Amino acid sequence: MNKYYLNGKFIGDGSLVIAAGPCSLENLDLGLHVAKYMKKICDERNLLYIFKASFDKANRTSLHAWRGPGLKKGLEELAEIKNILNVPILTDIHESYQAEPVGEVADVIQIPAFLCRQTDLLTAAARTGKIINIKKAQFLAPDDMIYAATKCREAGNDKIILCERGTSLGYHRLVVDMTGLITMREFGYPVMFDATHSVQRPGGLGGMSGGDHKMALPLARAAAAVGIDAVFAETHPNPKEALSDGPNMIPLSDMPEFLDQVLAVHNVAKNFINTEHA
Repeated sequence: MNKYYLNGKFIGDGSLVIAAGPCSLENLDLGLHVAKYMKKICDERNLLYIFKASFDKANRTSLHAWRGPGLKKGLEELAEIKNILNVPILTDIHESYQAEPVGEVADVIQIPAFLCRQTDLLTAAARTGKIINIKKAQFLAPDDMIYAATKCREAGNDKIILCERGTSLGYHRLVVDMTGLITMREFGYPVMFDATHSVQRPGGLGGMSGGDHKMALPLARAAAAVGIDAVFAETHPNPKEALSDGPNMIPLSDMPEFLDQVLAVHNVAKNFINTEHA
C-alpha cells in the first residue's frame, strides 16, 4: 500500500484520515471556524485532519448558483487558513491551468468525479508533485479507476488517493457499491470514502441538488467496515444556510459523534483486515 507523509502523520499506514470542511469557501471566517473546530476534534482522536473547501464550484446545476470566491481570492483564503491553523489543504481543480497555482497552496489536489477521465487535467495535477485525490466518476466501474491512476503515475506522480462518491442509479439517485472500495484498494493506493456526496441527489431539487445528510453516517460506517484509509465529509455550522450542497452536509456539531462511530468501526475492521493479509 502506498503511503504519504503529511503534517506528521501518514495516509495509507492503517490509520484513519479525515478530510472535512464546507462545500465551498463561502468566506474566510466560516473556513477558519470550521477548520479550527475540526482540527480540535481530530487532534483529540489522534487523527490526521485535512481542511477541504472549493474555491470554485464549476459543476453547479444552475448557471445562477453560487460558485465560490474564485481562484485568486480563494487561494489567498485557503493559504491563510493553512498558515493560521497549520492544517493541510484539499481543494479541487476543474481546468488544467489551475493546477500550478493551486499546487502552491494545497497539499492535496482533488480531481472532480465528472472530470476523472480528463487526461490533461490529471497530468497537470500530477506535475505539481502534490497528493492527487481522484474521485471515481458516477458512471465508472471501480476497476476502471486504474487508468486514471496510471495517467498520474506515468506523468511522474504516484502519490494517489482513489475516492468513492457513489454511482448513478438514475432519476436523481446515487448508490454505493462497497465492494468497489475493496477493488480500488487492491490497486495499492489509499482509498477515501466521500460520505456526503454519496447521499447527494443530483438535480433533485429542480435547479439544485438535494440529499439526505442523515444517511452519511451509516454509509461511512459501512465503508469503514470494508477497509478505507480516509473519510471525506462536507460539514457546515448551519447546512440550511449553506450556499451549496446544504442538504447533504453534516451539521458541524454532529461531527464528533460521526468521527467516533466511524473510527470505532475502522479500528475493529483494521484488525480483521490485517489478519486476512497476515
